[in-house]
Amino acid sequence: MAVGQDNTVDVDKLLKNKLKSVSVGSLENAISKVISDMVGEDYKCTIGEVKYTLFSGADFHIKIELSYNPEQ
Repeated sequence: MAVGQDNTVDVDKLLKNKLKSVSVGSLENAISKVISDMVGEDYKCTIGEVKYTLFSGADFHIKIELSYNPEQ
């Protein structure tokens, strides 16, 4: 190990799950936009219950559906 390098682990930073600060609605809107842009049609996204994991992860179910617009 090089002189002056600190090899300690910041446990508080490791255990803080930053995904909890992202709103589910914002995530649904972002996923809908990406899918709609990729496919070329308007899609909506619904995210079910979110279970946050210990080390900055999350498990959830995503439902993607074609949006129905009666004016089109």
